[in-house]
Amino acid sequence: MSDSTANKITLTVPGMGSDHCAGIVRKTLQRLDGVGEIETNIANHRVSVTIDDDGPDGETLKGAVEGAGYDVAAVSGDSGKQQIRLTVPGMGSDHCAGIVRKTLERLSGVESIDTNIANHRVSVTVSGDLDGDTLKSAVEGAGYDVAAVQSDEAEEGESDAEIEEAYLSQARKRLWIAGVPTTLIMLLMMPHMFWQPLPGYLAIVALLAFPVVFLYGGAATHKSSWRSLKNGTFNMDVLISMGSLPPYLIGLIGFVYPMTSFIEMAATIMTFHLLGRYLEALAKGRASQAIRRLLTLGAKTARVERDGEEVEVAVKELAPGDIMVVRPGDKIPTDGEVVEGESHIDESIATGESIPVYKSSGDSVIGATINKEGRLRVKATRVGGDTFLSQVVKLIDQAQGSRVPIQEFADRMTGRFVPAVLAISLASLVAWAVFPDALRPILDWGATFLPWVNPEAATPILAILAAIAVLVIACPCALGLATPTALMVGSGIGAERGILIRSGEAIQTFKDVKVMVLDKTGTITRGEPTLTEAVAADGVDETRLLTLAASVENASEHPIARAIVDGAKQRDVKPGEVSEFRSTGARGVSGKVGEETVLIGNRRLLEEEGVQGLESLDDAMSELEGKGRSVVIVAADGQALGLVAVADTLKEESIEAIRGMHALGLHVVMITGDNERAARAVAVEVGIDEVQAGVLPEGKVDAIRALQEKHGNHVAMVGDGINDAPALTQANVGIAIGAGADVAIEAADVTLVSGELTGVVDAMHLSRATYGKIVQNLIWASGYNIAAIPIAALGLLHPMIGVIAMTASSLSVIGNSLLLKRRFTRETPQGDAQ
Repeated sequence: MSDSTANKITLTVPGMGSDHCAGIVRKTLQRLDGVGEIETNIANHRVSVTIDDDGPDGETLKGAVEGAGYDVAAVSGDSGKQQIRLTVPGMGSDHCAGIVRKTLERLSGVESIDTNIANHRVSVTVSGDLDGDTLKSAVEGAGYDVAAVQSDEAEEGESDAEIEEAYLSQARKRLWIAGVPTTLIMLLMMPHMFWQPLPGYLAIVALLAFPVVFLYGGAATHKSSWRSLKNGTFNMDVLISMGSLPPYLIGLIGFVYPMTSFIEMAATIMTFHLLGRYLEALAKGRASQAIRRLLTLGAKTARVERDGEEVEVAVKELAPGDIMVVRPGDKIPTDGEVVEGESHIDESIATGESIPVYKSSGDSVIGATINKEGRLRVKATRVGGDTFLSQVVKLIDQAQGSRVPIQEFADRMTGRFVPAVLAISLASLVAWAVFPDALRPILDWGATFLPWVNPEAATPILAILAAIAVLVIACPCALGLATPTALMVGSGIGAERGILIRSGEAIQTFKDVKVMVLDKTGTITRGEPTLTEAVAADGVDETRLLTLAASVENASEHPIARAIVDGAKQRDVKPGEVSEFRSTGARGVSGKVGEETVLIGNRRLLEEEGVQGLESLDDAMSELEGKGRSVVIVAADGQALGLVAVADTLKEESIEAIRGMHALGLHVVMITGDNERAARAVAVEVGIDEVQAGVLPEGKVDAIRALQEKHGNHVAMVGDGINDAPALTQANVGIAIGAGADVAIEAADVTLVSGELTGVVDAMHLSRATYGKIVQNLIWASGYNIAAIPIAALGLLHPMIGVIAMTASSLSVIGNSLLLKRRFTRETPQGDAQ
């Protein structure tokens, strides 16, 4: 399929929360003619569908997905169409919305219009050349001010977050509506069963359970299961419907024929299901937040030269070739090339390195980085979606879409489990109706030790009880709680220890990690320059060297200058007064301290100024630079006095943390944007196994992919900078240092709040123990069903006993999960606890 004949439509499917669900959606869409490649991303609930020009449109795709049992919250990119959102503050009633709608409908190219008076939004799907400005003019012509115009791209992150929040709010509301009546039912059931029958009990319970099973609590579940059955697929909702509807309806027979009530069971099943859905929604991370934060980091305006004058324009109006004027302290508006001036640029947003980089004419600069001191003229080279920042956004989104998550056990079972249970239930009903005499001897035997077995009951009752018992005992409440309860307990333990786990996927994947990738700056090192050495020339006192250096640098705000001043103070050296301070571009500084003229800078500057005695410092300078230090020379009255070295120093716990990773059998790799020499020096000091230096964000993603190909999908990465965000997302488990950039934290699966690298080792121990509990829970829950279904089919299990057994199974799963907390409060996690 060529690009010229293909379009892409993206659907947002909030309920697509697992690979099983994604598989159902994928199979459903593949049945449609004209559908090509389908990409599903459960992290942001997105389905991207490539279609031919004569293929289905967005509404057709939406209808197919809804037919499979999944609601579609948004459709975008419909065959070259786009959605534009207008914020119209004065649109406060349906009457006003009608005026706006009629006004926009007159425009050629308007496909559909949605108005929302609650948030004053108008969403317009347009095709052709129709743009936001034209829509804005039309609405303003109708007498309504337009406060904002936003396209799909501009608001993509925000709309995703709104959908996620709405989904969570809906799940919470359904849980409350179901939970309160079910709690009342349980409170009534206990005295009714074990003390004294309550008058009107069945009617009260039926009324309380009705909204739980049929209205806001269960309606969406039954609607989803019905769609799923019509579509020929089986999602988890089918199990819930079959486990709740028959017990309720059969329970109503109690009004005309004395029998045990099953209505309590129906309400309990639905409530447990809604609890699981809420926990799932609560645990899901919002991938869109990382992208939204990134989009706020760039400059909003730029100063450009137009007709010999400096004019301020919006960044989106920049074009390649524009000459931008960047003053000290300004963000560079977009990617470009320096055409005049020199300065140090803080590129930590891009490279993660804390020490500003010297830039002069001919050097390239990155948008959103910060100019520290000099005035620059920069020619714009890349704008809009081509900039570095935009590419990072795309890298995050691509990595999210390409990652293959671990399939949850319960989801893998559902496709086969549901039809099998339905078949067994139906077979039980038929068998008891057709061959009651052959089966009654089993009941005679069971009655000798099971008090609820009644061989004398009528054949229709025995058939119904066996069929319902199969459905009840097969209800996946315990299966539904097995994973979320263990995750909630494990996440709580992690939070107490400063380890924030954003997803169950990370816990399931973490246990198999073989390679741990570490960023250098801010992860292994502190992320800020520190004075490390002061080397005085022969005959020069070190205190004098530091006093002169700190005195002059105290007048500068450069990070290296601040490191020298702070380091001198820590050595009890106080800066003196400086006069005639001067900054010589980005190469150094000078000033008078007392009667001495002091010059500090790189070798090139001091040679130009005719400083003597530089040769005697060459060996020391080479040795320090070999260790990855940034070195400046200090001279007074034309004579070199010595060297001052600055570097990003190790965190205290780095060596211990890497030793702990080796104890776990991990291969430790450092990937950094820093130079090879500095990277090797740090690697040797802390015991890193493998080093990849000078790697930019795109290279970090490629490096992670290469490691995944070599070691399988068992690669975790720790980072703290914005430049790490795409790689954190690409890794099977992304771990962010809590003190780092918000974007890195949002893109990661695990966040270490304390910023200590030793937390990685604790997190891995915790993930293995938590995963062990998940496995135990799933084995118990599924094993219980497999063992109990045959017993129920033979008529030896009364449905009410099934309710009690089902509840006991769910409580055992919760209790087993809580044992994890008990264990971790008693001891530090050791080994692969399971």
